[in-house]
Amino acid sequence: MKRITYCILLIILLPFLSCTKDFLENTDKTKLTDDIQWSSEGNADIFLNDVYGALPNYWNQPENLDNFTDDNDAGFYYTSYNWKQGIVSPAGTDYTVWGGITGSGDLTNWPAIFTAVRKCNTFIAKVNTYAANFSETWRKKRLDEARFLRAFFYSELWMHLGGLPIITSVPDRSNGDSSQLYYPRSTFAETVDFIVSDLDTVVRNGNLSTKYNHGDADAGRATLGAALALKGWVQLYAASPAFNAAQPAAGADPHHVAGYGQFDAGRWAAAAATLKQFIDQYGNGHPYGLFPDLSALWYEANEYNSEVLWDRQVVAVTMGSSFEQYGGPVWINGAYYTWGNYNPTQELVDQFRMANGKRIEDPTSGYDPQNPYVGREPRFYQWIVYDGAPYKMTWMDKQDTIYTRIDKVRPSKNQIDFGTDDVSNTGYYFKKRLNPLVRPGGGTISGANFIYYRYTEMLLGYAEAQNEAVGPDASVYDAVNQVRIRGGLPALPASLSQDEMRTAIQQERRVELCFENKRFYDLIRWKMAEQVLIHDRHGMKISNTVPENNSGVWKYEAVPLNHPHVFVPKMYLNPIPQDVIDRNPRVTQNPGY
Repeated sequence: MKRITYCILLIILLPFLSCTKDFLENTDKTKLTDDIQWSSEGNADIFLNDVYGALPNYWNQPENLDNFTDDNDAGFYYTSYNWKQGIVSPAGTDYTVWGGITGSGDLTNWPAIFTAVRKCNTFIAKVNTYAANFSETWRKKRLDEARFLRAFFYSELWMHLGGLPIITSVPDRSNGDSSQLYYPRSTFAETVDFIVSDLDTVVRNGNLSTKYNHGDADAGRATLGAALALKGWVQLYAASPAFNAAQPAAGADPHHVAGYGQFDAGRWAAAAATLKQFIDQYGNGHPYGLFPDLSALWYEANEYNSEVLWDRQVVAVTMGSSFEQYGGPVWINGAYYTWGNYNPTQELVDQFRMANGKRIEDPTSGYDPQNPYVGREPRFYQWIVYDGAPYKMTWMDKQDTIYTRIDKVRPSKNQIDFGTDDVSNTGYYFKKRLNPLVRPGGGTISGANFIYYRYTEMLLGYAEAQNEAVGPDASVYDAVNQVRIRGGLPALPASLSQDEMRTAIQQERRVELCFENKRFYDLIRWKMAEQVLIHDRHGMKISNTVPENNSGVWKYEAVPLNHPHVFVPKMYLNPIPQDVIDRNPRVTQNPGY
């Protein structure tokens, strides 16, 4: 199952290890020549496995894209804190999470992405050059894996930067002519077309497996399902209002790198068609579908379940995850465990419906402001840690109850304090995606894979695109209701207008996909960031009206966090690094920078 990641570890041994006799008999074992690297499928696989190793492991960052949104409250020392003050500059070269000014990078940065792209291009070129050394089946399969990986890396950077230089060959530096290295940025449309074309080739060729399952030797490699899913997401993103308009959300765009420059309703239809193709061809359990136990979807034991479309392999300890160190309650059974980085805001908590499916603002929902955590939908209890919530992970020897209220009689170490320590300033923690087997603080000891895309997104993506293309027909209802019913909610009411259905889909995405690095991209592509991210977020302050002995009433107050909340149009895209422009004057800057 974890063969790819184990093979990556062999990279450091390449001068000394090989599956071929010729390599072992090489006189100079300190150098690896092309003839040796591409002499066998085993040796070539080591090169491609290194490319797989470049896939971003979003588990291992104390900051993720949710920190840049209205769903999460993060620390003041992270890049998101600068970004939410409007501090973002092309001059930045620090792509880490610690107070950078490059924008919402989340491990997607220019040098890293184009290094990975160059490796994909090298692999494709060398496998074709040394084709005689490989079986036809292996060669076709691995070439399509490299095409998929190249498309994935491009998509990650494109979502943050817009149009990119399209590079499909390996530069020849032997003639001393460096001008061929200076690729200009392609337009937004050309970049989308390139990514989609690569993915279309993979799907059309049909050389890859549709899906891998737990225990399969090639689990973790690219699949036809992953390729078609990524194509659908890219088309959905590109069809969205921030880019599918006469002027893109980022501002005046003379080079057409930030959007299409004109609206075309057909882009919604194209996205809907791809996503419907996925659902019809691969969905409904053949072999992809909704995993029945939503709370356990991310558990290591459930890797490659029916809902997983594309993930990154993780191996405990050797290439493990430290995610549990960063999220969840800070204090558990009186001991300090986590950094408390992922703290749901009141804005997110209020999006979770009542068990009857109604919004808490609905006077008929049964919501009680004095008992706000009673009678909520199942996902609320599965994912949110609130005041008075029972908390029990498998690694714990006994259950704890997490209190975030201000209680002078029985104070809790998780008590909200609005300070700069690790305790939540919102009055909430989350437990979604935490590995229940892993005690926080033990390092990279979790082996749960990171899921980039899951089947839920195909359903909600199709519903959105189809609703925009033709309105809320029966297929839109069916797609959304599948997600709602699996989540424990009743079906949507009939006869919704297109606008009402759009709102319902957007809310469903926010709840279902919370803390999965999705909210940021939705706010950007829907062109909603300029309305949403200019307002302060809130936490829940709970205190007793008679604090000396708690004989009064517990009072629930939504209080502002008093954190930065700046968003200007240029922030719809990150800046192109100035260092890149200095090296290559053919690369133009994004609007506003």
